[in-house]
Amino acid sequence: MCDINSKNLGRCLCIITGASKGFGRSLALQVPPILQAGSVLFLVARTGSLLQDLKTELEKLVVSQGVVVQCVAADLSTVEGVTETLQAARQESVNDFDHVLLINNAASLGDISQFSAFTDPAEVNSYISFNVSSALALTAGVLQAFPQRPGLRRTVVNVSSVFAHEPLPRWVLYCTAKAARYMMFKVLAKEEPDVKVLSYSPGPMDTEMQVEIFKQTGIRRKLMPCQEPGAKLLKLVLDSDFSSGAHLDYFDL
Repeated sequence: MCDINSKNLGRCLCIITGASKGFGRSLALQVPPILQAGSVLFLVARTGSLLQDLKTELEKLVVSQGVVVQCVAADLSTVEGVTETLQAARQESVNDFDHVLLINNAASLGDISQFSAFTDPAEVNSYISFNVSSALALTAGVLQAFPQRPGLRRTVVNVSSVFAHEPLPRWVLYCTAKAARYMMFKVLAKEEPDVKVLSYSPGPMDTEMQVEIFKQTGIRRKLMPCQEPGAKLLKLVLDSDFSSGAHLDYFDL
C-alpha cells in the first residue's frame, strides 16, 4: 500500500479517464489521501450519471482536504469528446500546480474473433480511434496545456496489459491497440525527458470487462479486486524510481 504519511503527489491536477467504473473508479477513490490542498481530481468518462455518483462519494472524502472534484462526461471515441475534455482541462491551467498526473485508463475490449473476421476497415478504425488515437490526442493536449516549467512535475500513465507484448489468438484488436499504446508512450518518453512515462499492466481485475470476456470466450479467470493493483500503481507514481517509458506488470513488483 502507499505510504501516505511520508509521501504525496503535491498540489496536483490528477486526470483519470475511464473513471466511472472498474479500475478507473477504484483509482479515483484511492488518490485523495495522497493529494495536497489545492489539488483537482479531474475525472472523465462516458456515463454522466455514474460520474455524478462518484463525485458525490468523493466529495464526502475530500470535504476537509481542500481538494476539488471536477467531472467531464465525454465520449473519448469521438473528436468532440476529446475536444471537450481538453477544453475543460485547459481551464485548470490557471492554477499553479506542482504536479500534473494523467492516467490514460479509458479503453475497450473489442470483438474477440479470428484475424480473418476483420474485413471491415470501419470496424477496425473505430476501435483504434478510441483505444489509441484518443489517448495520443488527449495526452498531447494536456502536455501542451501544462508545458514544462521549473517546479512542475509531469507524469503520464498508460494503463496497459501483458498483451502489449504477448500475442494471443483471437485477440487481434486488443493486442494491437495495447502494443501501439506501449510504443506510443515509449516515444513520448524519448521526446520529453522531463515527463515521467509509465505503462502499467494491472493484471486481471474484477471489472465489467471480465464479464464481457466470459461472454465472448466462456473463460473464467481468477480476478483481483481493483484496489490491489491500484495501490501498487500509486506507489510507483509516488516513488518515481522507474525508468521513463518502462512497461511494468503488477505481478513483477
